[in-house]
Amino acid sequence: MIVFLNGQFVPEAQALIPVSDRGFLYGDGLFETVRVVNGRPFRLAQHLERMMRGADFLKIKCQFTPAELQKFAGQLVEQNKMPEAVLRVTLTRGPGERGYTPQPGSQPTVVMTLHAVSGAPASGTARSDPSLSQAVPEAGAPIRWRLITSSFRIPAGDLLSSFKTMSKLVHVMARREAVEKGADEALLVNTNGEAVETAGGNLFWICGGKICTVPTSCGALPGITRAVVLEICQTLGLSVNERVISPEALQRVEGIFITQSVLGIVPVAVFDGEPVAPSPLVGQISRAYGEMLAKP
Repeated sequence: MIVFLNGQFVPEAQALIPVSDRGFLYGDGLFETVRVVNGRPFRLAQHLERMMRGADFLKIKCQFTPAELQKFAGQLVEQNKMPEAVLRVTLTRGPGERGYTPQPGSQPTVVMTLHAVSGAPASGTARSDPSLSQAVPEAGAPIRWRLITSSFRIPAGDLLSSFKTMSKLVHVMARREAVEKGADEALLVNTNGEAVETAGGNLFWICGGKICTVPTSCGALPGITRAVVLEICQTLGLSVNERVISPEALQRVEGIFITQSVLGIVPVAVFDGEPVAPSPLVGQISRAYGEMLAKP
């Protein structure tokens, strides 16, 4: 595997990062996960725009422009001959002295890697029951997930929630909790008791024939696939409502689905042990998303 590291394309075994890198030491950095389809990283420009906004907020000066990173990403896909893949872009503050205080003049670390596309849910349970299957065109496999409410909480009003930082320990632990309970994904609730997002994606639900999602002001990451779904709803003439919801109220909705960059749109089959009826609206949006992915 060839990887991109600070302007160079090198074999993975030679892509070495100092142990003093602040991304390793403190999670002091950002990352983006991008689906590559037919050799094209889908919505890469939007991913990089979010990363650069995060870099400005964290005061990390990336040595490459978004246009340069897009060019490097295309070259990485070509060199690895992986037209169907997952691209990860990582930006850290770079090596530095021990301690929380960032040192001036640090040289950021930029890494891009490619990974095989995996459509398997976290626990493997959702796929084992054929009755829970619903086509997800962009993943090429039938997936409907079991979702549980995590005991871990995220802070309401956290300014960092607008960016995909490398500090994802709460999400890691929530996903582990889900797997231990035989589920595929975890719902994260904020300190106000509001449903916010899942460990790896944004939350949508159907209520009164409307497509609903959580406002990002509650602490949800402004996901790129979330934005694409909002575009699709506008194109299809579907009503959208951004509002807060509790996990208890979420059990009474007409359908639930999760959006994320790798799998796109994943319907939820079971939430906190209770079945969730499939909504035809989810299938309609999923088909439109698959068609968008397939466009050159």
